[in-house]
Amino acid sequence: MPVRGKTEPNPYQPLYFRSLKELDAWVPGQSAKYDGILKYRARKPDLSSATRGKLLVCHDYKGGYNESSFARSYTFNFWSTCETFVYFSHHRVTIPPPGWITAAHRQGVKMLGVLIFEGGGEEDSLRLIVGKMPTSQLKTGQVDQTSPSFTLPLSTHYAKVLAELARERGFDGYLLNFEVPLGGGYEQTRALAAWITVLQAEILQKVGPHGETVWYDSVIINGQLAWQDRLNSYNLPFFLSSTTFFSNYTWQIQYPALTAQYFMSLDPALIGNTPTSQTQLAMKTLQDIYMGVDVWGRGTHGGGGLGSYKAIEHISPDSLGLSVAFFAPAWTWETEEDKEGWDWDQWWRYDSTLWVGPASGTVTVPDMPPPKKGEDPCTHDSFVPVAAFFPTRPPPDPVEIRFHTVFCPGTGLAWFVDGVKVFQSDKGWTDVDKQTSVGNLLWPRPKLYWDDDRDDTIPTALSSFQMDDAWNGGNSVKISISCPGSADDTAAYRPLWLPVQTMSITPRRTYEASAIYKIGHDSTNGVDTEFALTFKAAPGSADDLVCNITSSTSTELPGGWTKLTIQFNTSGSDETVTPPSTIAMGLVVAILTEEPTQSLEIMFLIGQLNVSAHLPDSYLEDDPLILWADYAPTATPSRAAAPFFGTLSWDVASTFPPVPPITIISPEDPVSAWNLQPTIEWFPTFLYFNIYAQKFVDPFTIGTVDKATWIGTSGAGWSGQENAFSLLLENLPFEVDRNTKVRFYVQGITDHGEALKWERCAYVDVPAVLPL
Repeated sequence: MPVRGKTEPNPYQPLYFRSLKELDAWVPGQSAKYDGILKYRARKPDLSSATRGKLLVCHDYKGGYNESSFARSYTFNFWSTCETFVYFSHHRVTIPPPGWITAAHRQGVKMLGVLIFEGGGEEDSLRLIVGKMPTSQLKTGQVDQTSPSFTLPLSTHYAKVLAELARERGFDGYLLNFEVPLGGGYEQTRALAAWITVLQAEILQKVGPHGETVWYDSVIINGQLAWQDRLNSYNLPFFLSSTTFFSNYTWQIQYPALTAQYFMSLDPALIGNTPTSQTQLAMKTLQDIYMGVDVWGRGTHGGGGLGSYKAIEHISPDSLGLSVAFFAPAWTWETEEDKEGWDWDQWWRYDSTLWVGPASGTVTVPDMPPPKKGEDPCTHDSFVPVAAFFPTRPPPDPVEIRFHTVFCPGTGLAWFVDGVKVFQSDKGWTDVDKQTSVGNLLWPRPKLYWDDDRDDTIPTALSSFQMDDAWNGGNSVKISISCPGSADDTAAYRPLWLPVQTMSITPRRTYEASAIYKIGHDSTNGVDTEFALTFKAAPGSADDLVCNITSSTSTELPGGWTKLTIQFNTSGSDETVTPPSTIAMGLVVAILTEEPTQSLEIMFLIGQLNVSAHLPDSYLEDDPLILWADYAPTATPSRAAAPFFGTLSWDVASTFPPVPPITIISPEDPVSAWNLQPTIEWFPTFLYFNIYAQKFVDPFTIGTVDKATWIGTSGAGWSGQENAFSLLLENLPFEVDRNTKVRFYVQGITDHGEALKWERCAYVDVPAVLPL
């Protein structure tokens, strides 16, 4: 979470477990609950790509858990290409940080942790199966010790604990990585495969039907550690027990085809593909097989990096139907960060080139490594970005999760509230919890279309992050449009359609959408612009779509910002046509000039987009507020009851207008006494809370709230707490002594992107020395 100061607050719960013994010490339900994590909601099914391979991203950035409130670091921003994300580390049990879980779920992507056994993990890999052992020194044993020898016993203990951990922490399953030999041979591997089915069943029960277990191609059925680089009979039982399969990444170019052929040769009853298959909850498909690609190029075809596309071309998600497991994409950061002159903007250009291509020019691709033994030489055409191999998937329907973006990549240099900069960081901050969509139609560069039927040369556009001006959060996105001079008769008025973000909506349902924008000062003089918010068919689509705007308003905001709000629904050109559910949200930018033959430049900022289900006015009576704020000191053996060292907490509520006169005179009156709230989710929810501090002038006097200093945001970045903020003395923006009293204010930002007015916020007064 962005905070003022230099000290990172401690997490409320362990970030990971280094051994099963450490996991044993964790007791479900007895620690601070992660109540600030956004729940998973699935995207709408994409029937057009039902047989196309999917993308799993496994991040592996410097061993994990590197994000800091006081530095910028790697973040992943191309969620629209991704179905599943694995937060990877080398600890025994990797728990994805709360902020990463929320960021993934906001985009309809599953977030997995990791269960890993590497060098020295043999004992734990056995313990996983047989379960937790007694801790006392008392003698125990089987009653009848003369019976035939047991095979390796299987306990459900750790399967239940790991599933409960996923449920309580809010993530969606595990990558299972067993990179140690299993000394029990076939007996142990058979028990392991059975244990995986127990884990999967527990996850489905506790996490939900979307829960997932991914088997990494490592040990084989005889217990040896022998990466196969494909699916075959040596690792088949583990795939059948899991949800999906992640092959090692050192495969030869013929292996994807061999994998597909092997899968297709399997007995349909084995993979749940017959009416009588009742042993599998879900049918296995080719899309459940992920062929590994290592971005670092360790044994990967094409050499990794910007040559990773060569491996994906052989996997062929669109024709073979196999999926891709893309390992360690933070390569773009780790290989460049120590170079002279490197900065975040350079990283973004490099990273977005890997994913969506360059904004201009060509990409230099590394030379192909020599073919592996037994591998035929092959050739590849010019660079292809990763996203080109997979369909672009919009976030969940805003009926499920209200759509909100300030185009934040999860890192920034400052913080803004209603257009006012309240904080400037020395070295920047990273908080993936604050990440929102960066606009999946804006990169590598926006594409413009005429909003009418003219044939004139289309202007060009560029996009960039604006870190020093924003409406809310850490940044806005800057759009620069270059228009060539034109002698066309209509060139004095040029209406352009700028698609910004794909959306998933329910046709014919009414939604409310808003956009906040700001005209830049460096646009060409003498040029006027008009802006409108609308929805159209996704770029490249021939879908029949009519956007019916039933209401439209424009509101001037402070600091030169303007808010456009519309109510709309979609339909086809006639009642027989079903409009698409995936559409594009964007702006119509009309350019007016008296000198159309002269080239011109237009620059503007887009600060925020929001989409939600529209509710009639009678359902919009509630008004959110912060009900109260409180403070609890933290005492530790090394820091007993230090001043301003503790936790701020608060609660939220909703109020209603006065009850109207009750006109009911008979029990048979067919009316409600007052307006009802909808049965869909309506109670106000918040994206995060801004925290401010203000010193008392004397024990009884304090200034006005506008003089308070922003000290940070709440949120689930590390803490996972919805309504809490860790307070540290050294992070306060002023000097204190034992006589100091400080008022702390809590201001909510709703999931409509609106900051609560101060009269709807709460405060708590905290003295340096608390009364006994």
